[in-house]
Amino acid sequence: MNTEFFGKTLSGPFTIPSGIVTTATPIIQYIFDHMPEVGVVTTKSTGLKPRTGYREPVFSQYAPGCFVNAVGLTNPGAHKSAELLAQLQVPEDRFLLTSIFGGSVEEFVEVAQILAPFSNGLELNLSCPHASGYGMAMGQDPEVVREITAAVKAVVAIPVIPKLTPNTPNIGEIAKAAIAGGADGLCAINTVGPGYTSAHGHPVLSNGAGGMSGKGVLPIGLKCVREMAAVTDRPIIGCGGVSSADDVRAYFDAGATVVGIGSSLIGLTTDEIAGYFKVLAADLENERNSAESHIRYDIDMSFHPVTLVENKRVCEDITILTFDRKINVQAGEFIFLWLPGVGEKPFSALTDDPFSLVVIDVGIFTHTLMDLPPGTEAYVRGPHGIPVGPPDDAKIMAVAGGTGLAAVYQIARDFGNAEIFAGARTAQRLYYLDECRLIADVHVATDDGSAGYQGVVTELLRERLQEMTPDEQDQLVFYNCGPQPMVHAAIALQREFCRPEQIFSAIDYLTKCGVGICGACAAPDGRRLCVDGPFLEALC
Repeated sequence: MNTEFFGKTLSGPFTIPSGIVTTATPIIQYIFDHMPEVGVVTTKSTGLKPRTGYREPVFSQYAPGCFVNAVGLTNPGAHKSAELLAQLQVPEDRFLLTSIFGGSVEEFVEVAQILAPFSNGLELNLSCPHASGYGMAMGQDPEVVREITAAVKAVVAIPVIPKLTPNTPNIGEIAKAAIAGGADGLCAINTVGPGYTSAHGHPVLSNGAGGMSGKGVLPIGLKCVREMAAVTDRPIIGCGGVSSADDVRAYFDAGATVVGIGSSLIGLTTDEIAGYFKVLAADLENERNSAESHIRYDIDMSFHPVTLVENKRVCEDITILTFDRKINVQAGEFIFLWLPGVGEKPFSALTDDPFSLVVIDVGIFTHTLMDLPPGTEAYVRGPHGIPVGPPDDAKIMAVAGGTGLAAVYQIARDFGNAEIFAGARTAQRLYYLDECRLIADVHVATDDGSAGYQGVVTELLRERLQEMTPDEQDQLVFYNCGPQPMVHAAIALQREFCRPEQIFSAIDYLTKCGVGICGACAAPDGRRLCVDGPFLEALC
């Protein structure tokens, strides 16, 4: 389906709204290269200076297909974003819409000047409902909207598209102000609210409240687009609550030129998102309504209580936490541990019965876990990710560094016929080896030679692979987990002896939501660790 949009004939009529999935340049490039239905790619909102945003949890589900989020406008800052956007190859039939925000007119102008050279258009975030002093705080005042729009228009030569808030009694009035300021088009809606969710008596989001999105906001989005279309004939990007072809048709009928699909992508792998957009486009062309069957309304983000029974220190900065019950997690999946008021982080379960995990002290949350006393109640959500499934006749080679052993132990235990290669800086940092020896052949390497082989674990792995015949090598399946340099070295070595499809690796990219929506865990090739992995197949 072709769509005319600011001088471009787009390959498709859809966008993914700002802050959802397309938050990292590798993901954006992948969508440019593989999903022609997404004619407009909208970036995550960028401000002048870097923002770390809020601590996790940043995303919460209150009903199937309905969500609340408060990420906190996380971004690397305008100058770094410009460097990243400059690396993108934007096809002629696509439109890169860069979302920007600021705390003042002057900040909007400065960010616009930095990012405009790398963009086809600028979206002005005048609608975020949970970041104090930004977004909605400005977007509810018609005069401020007019002033910001006019100031940005005065310094750039590309289309400027303010994104308006639904949290106003008269969005038509705000739309008129944006048009008076020179807006080339409009976008609506951003999230509604803020709203609040709780679990076990505690607020889920670290910010307390956040913007509501998903299926429940569809009527509000349609109402706002209709009211905007009544006061202007400029192009409108309509979004909010879209899940089906009928929803898309409703937005077109209300006056939208391009339609955004966001929360409906939650839980979908990258391939599943591509398939969803193909079906959605086919539905529009053939008067069908089947795409909604692809959406994951079965995603479960609820929390379940667990009580700590043992905190066993391995060394100064590594500990093993053991809890009072079994959890349902398959080999290769991961869970989130939540301490209300402190935060949540993802972990591979070292064991499922009883539930235990390995913690390394790398930040505020994990530092708190190091001295967590027995009897503490915590909460688990998940499992998330894709379970591993090696062939029945495979020989498993599990390669682990640091806390990566937790991610591969259950694989070796559950599938058998395994060898485990464990690496650490010193013997003091090794753990759970006796248990590993009960279920696999174990090879140990330490940098200082205080245990096992002296050297890095990949050198030890090379020696073992050189001992094997080509037929034996052909039966291997590798599962690598650990620090990024170690995993990259392992993959490079394994490629010397085996095919890429025999190699699966998990690297500890930053993971926030766990359901593929925030894009924080983007791999360099555009896959997202939390839904496409955590063990990603090595690509050719």
